Amino acid sequence: MKIELYHTGPLAVNTYLAYDEAGQGFLVDPGGHDNRITQRIKELGVTPSYILLTHAHGDHIGGVPGFKQDFPEIRVCACKKETELLGNGELNSSIEFFGREITIEPDLYVEDGDTLTIGSMTLRFIETPGHTKGGMCIYSEADGVLFSGDTLFQTSVGRTDFYGGSFPELIASIKEKLFLLPDDTKVLPGHMGATTIGVEKRYNPFV
Repeated sequence: MKIELYHTGPLAVNTYLAYDEAGQGFLVDPGGHDNRITQRIKELGVTPSYILLTHAHGDHIGGVPGFKQDFPEIRVCACKKETELLGNGELNSSIEFFGREITIEPDLYVEDGDTLTIGSMTLRFIETPGHTKGGMCIYSEADGVLFSGDTLFQTSVGRTDFYGGSFPELIASIKEKLFLLPDDTKVLPGHMGATTIGVEKRYNPFV
């Protein structure tokens, strides 16, 4: 898996473009529509099959409509428990961030433990409630990579003061699910820099 990082949207969220050697790819958390990504996809000859959403906050979904226009065949995937946030511009803060309501109707809903194969890449979805009710992380065992959204950051964790947030749930998600992954798993969060599971187990002051 090859991974490129872009900062998009009003809060400069970490948006990831990932693809395999055959040019099959996906986007993770497009916080805003960014033509650099569209041009890069075309330059590489990548076929972007999916937009994967770790959760439904406006700063992570704002670019979905634009990329769906650029790539009409692209499909949107989210956790089934994010349905409420995806459909409400006040709850998902898109009105606050963009001045307009952004709602998303995913093409594919997934649940804890579900897998998705894109080209040669197999992804497993790990439900990690706490930041939102249906927050999830996306794990590639073969590549040793975890897209952690706003669940786990570099020596920090996601906020829990939004609608549906719960600090005890968040910490349980991290300790009981993410910390079971190998220590050398590379963690690619929704904000801040990359880290590893081993580093967070040792140094993260919240857990």
